Amino acid sequence: MTIAPSTLPPPPVENDALPQQGPDAAFLARLALRRSTKVAHLASPGPEGETLDAILRLGARVPDHGKLGPWRFIILSGDNRQAYGKKIAALLSDRGHVKDAERLAQEEGRFLRAPLVVAVVFSPVESPKVPEWEQMLSAGAVCYNLLLAANGFGYGGCWLSEWVAYDRDALALLGLSAQEKLAGLVYMGTPTEAPIERPRPIAASRVTHWEP
Repeated sequence: MTIAPSTLPPPPVENDALPQQGPDAAFLARLALRRSTKVAHLASPGPEGETLDAILRLGARVPDHGKLGPWRFIILSGDNRQAYGKKIAALLSDRGHVKDAERLAQEEGRFLRAPLVVAVVFSPVESPKVPEWEQMLSAGAVCYNLLLAANGFGYGGCWLSEWVAYDRDALALLGLSAQEKLAGLVYMGTPTEAPIERPRPIAASRVTHWEP
């Protein structure tokens, strides 16, 4: 079953009255079983066109103190995935840190592991009221929302960072400014295998009820 993006409600505008949310068993069931798909299990096709636009629109509906929108998207798809991979492989080779041909080939193909990669860029906004930490949390929420939106359209997703997220030269090649950081690389595609549950922390063991 496929879901057309046109079935979504139109984007509301500021000050629109939104419908009051009631209990939703199907929504809770999806959250109760939410599981990322391993990158090795993501194949074509991936979301594109109006579906990708809808996933990005849904991904952006996150808590955002001050309405700053401190994040943006960079899309890696088609041949651009390998083009960026070649750039980071050349970066490692030029530094002399990696000389092994097999490892360099792996770097060239790093972003070919899924048909689509969405780089979520954290772009802090100067604000006297909203600390950068809160803005960073908003960018992280975008990454998670993208996973939920992709799942809603029937695609699998995996949120990774990898070494490029912490290498300023690699980030510059991707188009990030010196002030920006990579909140995550969200790989998306069609799952080739059903996910298997992983160990989860028991929420009740992490709860403390504060008392005066």
